[in-house]
Amino acid sequence: MAGDASAPGTTSGAGTTAGAHTTAGGHMSADEFRRAGHAVIDWIADYWQTLEKHPVRPSDPPGTVAQALPVTPPEHGEPFDRILTDLDRVVVGGLTHWQHPGFFGYFPANTSAPSVLGDLVSAGLGVQGMLWATSPACTEVETVLLDWLAQLLDLPQRFRSGSTGGGVIQDSASSATLVATLVALHRASGGSWRTAGTTAGYTVYTSTEGHSSIEKAARIAGVGDQGVRLIDVDPVTLAMRPDALRRALDADLAAGRRPAIVVATVGTTSTTAVDPVEQIGAICAEYGVWLHVDAAYAGAAAVCPELRWTHAGLDRADSYCFDPHKWLLTGFDCDAFWVADRAELVEALTVMPEYLRNALSDTGMVIDYRDWQVPLGRRFRALKLWFVLRWYGAQGLRAHIRSAVAHAAWFADQVRADDRFELVTPGPFSLVCFRLRGQPDEVNSALLAAVNANGSVLLTHTRVAGRFTLRLAVGAPRTERRHVAAAWELIADTATGLLADQR
Repeated sequence: MAGDASAPGTTSGAGTTAGAHTTAGGHMSADEFRRAGHAVIDWIADYWQTLEKHPVRPSDPPGTVAQALPVTPPEHGEPFDRILTDLDRVVVGGLTHWQHPGFFGYFPANTSAPSVLGDLVSAGLGVQGMLWATSPACTEVETVLLDWLAQLLDLPQRFRSGSTGGGVIQDSASSATLVATLVALHRASGGSWRTAGTTAGYTVYTSTEGHSSIEKAARIAGVGDQGVRLIDVDPVTLAMRPDALRRALDADLAAGRRPAIVVATVGTTSTTAVDPVEQIGAICAEYGVWLHVDAAYAGAAAVCPELRWTHAGLDRADSYCFDPHKWLLTGFDCDAFWVADRAELVEALTVMPEYLRNALSDTGMVIDYRDWQVPLGRRFRALKLWFVLRWYGAQGLRAHIRSAVAHAAWFADQVRADDRFELVTPGPFSLVCFRLRGQPDEVNSALLAAVNANGSVLLTHTRVAGRFTLRLAVGAPRTERRHVAAAWELIADTATGLLADQR
């Protein structure tokens, strides 16, 4: 790999730029850091420019990367150019390239140059933002940035910091769901959850299409699998059925259980189904149950006014989250999480040892984000989001979302026009779920395997109504119409060969 002309870092002379290393084993001087930093930026830029030359994912067997590494750590420091050389030789060939224009798997986990630079600054500052007092700018920039995002998505006023609520950056939607579950248990127990620690008899509700993190949050919170209720979905839209939710709530109340939280989803992982938040919210209000809305992937679409229909009823939600690190050009990890009542959140999670006490925290005049999450420590995640929002602006972000939606719509049109295929579910965003019409799961699975074996694209699968279904998710920032067209051509040609073999 290191001698390959297409390998990152080889076109810019990164090795020679960083080669003037004089103090291996000691701290880098400012000049050494500057030279190495330029080399790393060149390496990343070259990597992005050469992405299409790489297969989307590696084909080497497990253990290949581990075998390329020494079995013992280095005794003495090494020159930086040698580290970059081994980055090419060892790491790049073992990557699944999530930024590749042919990456159509899972959901996008896109990043961008402004995000990378913001993360670099955050790493360089190395501040700890657990309290306002430990770095005021780390807290205040984050508070303002979450308000900016709330404006961009036109979220209800109750989620803004100027009201009773506010926003915080979690590492992922999984953590946001866990925090929402903990606060919901605190409310449902009248505060005894925090002191007694018991969660026996409480129940959690989501649809059969809800994310696995909801069940995991229930386990971590002590509710357990037996306390999770998977609510039936509409057979066409795959959205949660409000009538089924109501029946489940009534059954649990009659049995002496205590409903704690309902998690509605805007853009489910399998098919991007959208639960009817307005109807679900009305039921939650009637029964006094916490409503959390998980829009991890699809929430980013709401920067476009024409896609905000998904937020109908959000004014009834107690909490809401989405992942800028999925579809909004901000590198992992960055989940935006809002609550309508921050006092409940702080009351549920705060623990104040003496060594963290300070005058401003005691007055309640400042936000201490340590009380808004499970960990104590937190890094300056808001910087990369700040860089992204300022570089792209609202118009640039909308253009990115609209481009992906248009590419997915074009692909769906090709599927409709080919009578060998069928669309399995409606796709309002940038995911297309499809399969070979009338063919068994084995043939559809073989199609997916053959397409992915080509190396130029990566698709994933799910099951819809028990049937093996292919998923193509558009969203990588370098994906253009030509890449989507090439993916369709590969899929159609591969299907021709497979179907010929079936005759």
